[in-house]
Amino acid sequence: MRYLRGMNGENNIKGLAVPAGRVARLSRLGRMTAGVAGNMALGGLAQVGRGERPSMQGLLLTPRNMHRIADELAKMRGAAMKMGQLMSMDTGDVLPPELSEIMARLRDDAHVMPPKQLKSVLNDQWGAGWLPKLQRFDVRPIAAASIGQVHRAQTRDGRDLAIKVQYPGVAASIDSDVTNVGALIKLTGLLPKGFALDPYLEESRLQLHVETDYTAEASALAQFGALLDGDARFVVPQGHADWSGPQILAMDYVPSVPIEHVEGTDQTTRDRVAHDLFDLMLRELFGFGLMQTDPNFANYRYCADTGQIVLLDFGATRTLGAYVAQDYRHLIKAGLAGDRDGLIAAATSIGFVSDDIAPLHLDRIVDMMEAVFAALTAHDQFNFADTALSQQLQSQGMALAQNGFVPPPLPMDALFLQRKFAGMFLLAARLRAQVNVVGLLEKWL
Repeated sequence: MRYLRGMNGENNIKGLAVPAGRVARLSRLGRMTAGVAGNMALGGLAQVGRGERPSMQGLLLTPRNMHRIADELAKMRGAAMKMGQLMSMDTGDVLPPELSEIMARLRDDAHVMPPKQLKSVLNDQWGAGWLPKLQRFDVRPIAAASIGQVHRAQTRDGRDLAIKVQYPGVAASIDSDVTNVGALIKLTGLLPKGFALDPYLEESRLQLHVETDYTAEASALAQFGALLDGDARFVVPQGHADWSGPQILAMDYVPSVPIEHVEGTDQTTRDRVAHDLFDLMLRELFGFGLMQTDPNFANYRYCADTGQIVLLDFGATRTLGAYVAQDYRHLIKAGLAGDRDGLIAAATSIGFVSDDIAPLHLDRIVDMMEAVFAALTAHDQFNFADTALSQQLQSQGMALAQNGFVPPPLPMDALFLQRKFAGMFLLAARLRAQVNVVGLLEKWL
C-alpha cells in the first residue's frame, strides 16, 4: 500500500523536523540572533574601514540577514513563523515597510515534517493501530503552512478526506515564541518611536492559541457550513469528527485548484469570483457577525468545473460585536456621502485616530479615506488592476510616517478587519477584476 511505503521513509520524501521542545526552539532563535548580530558587526567594521558611519537599519536589512531571519523562522514553523505572518499583516502597514518585507517572506515559505515525525504525531493522536483503518494515506502533504500540514487519505468506508495535522509542540511553545520574536523585533530598532508593539504581541499570542485548537476550528467550519448552506457559489468542506481531535482536523477533500488560477480565465469569471468574495466578506461583517479573518490566498480554492469557490481554514474565525458593524456602517455612509465630519467621527469611534491627534495628521488621514471613496464612486465598476489608488495611499502613508505620525493602538477587531480588507483587495488586484463595490456596500446601509 502506498501509505506503508511512505511511512517507512521511501518515495524519496524529504522533510525538516519541527523543533518541538522549548529549549530547542529558543536555541534556534538564539543562534539566528547571534548570526545576524555577527553579520551586522562585520558589516559595521567594513563601513568604518571605508570611512562611513554605520547605519543600524542598513546593517540589518542586508539580503543575507533578511534571508537568515525568514529562513530560520520558517524552519521553526509554529508560532514563530505565524508571528512573522501576522506581524506583516498582509500589507496592513502595522510595521515599517523594511520590517514587513522580512516578515512577508514567511507567507509562502513552509517545510514539511519528515515521515518519521509525522508517523509519531499520528500515532499520538490516533493510536498505534490507525494504519489498517485507512485504505490509503498520502504521506506527501498536499499543503503545508505555519501551524500544520495537510494530507489526503481515504477511509475503508469510501470517504475521501483532507487531514490537517498540527506540528508537534507548536501549541505549547506559543507563549515563549511570541515573547522571543517580539524581543527580536524590538531589537531591530526599526519600530517608530512611541509605537506600542506589546498589545499586538498579546493579541497574536491569544489568536495563536485559538488557531492551534482544531476542535474550535471544527466548530467554526460547521458554523460556516450552516451559514452558507444553500449558497451554490461556495463550498465549505464537511468535517469528520471520528478522524478529528485537538491537533488533527479531518474534512472532505474537494478537488480544486489554487484561487490564483482564476487569473488565467476570462474577464467575466475573474469579475464574478472577486464579486462573490467581496460579497461574502460583507455578509460576514454585517450579516453573520462572524468572520474568517485570514485572507491568505491558500485559504481559497476554485472548482473549475462548477465555478464554485472552496473556503478553507477557519482557525482565525472571529466573532464581531454589533458595534463593530455599526461603526463601519457609519464610516461607509459618511464616505459615500462626502461627509468629512462624519468620516472623522466614525474613524475616531473605530480607533483609526485618537482625540489628541495632531490636526495636520488628522487632515492627511481623512484625505486618504476620501481618496478611497472617490476612487470607488468614480465609475460603476472599480478596476482593481489599476494600481493608482494603492500607490497613492502608500505614498501618503509614508509621508505621514516621515512627518512623525505614530498610529494609536488599534482595537483588535479593527486590526483583523483591515487585514481581511487588504487581503481581498490584493486578491482582486491579482485577478485583475472589476467589481461594483459601491453596489455591494449599499446593500448593507
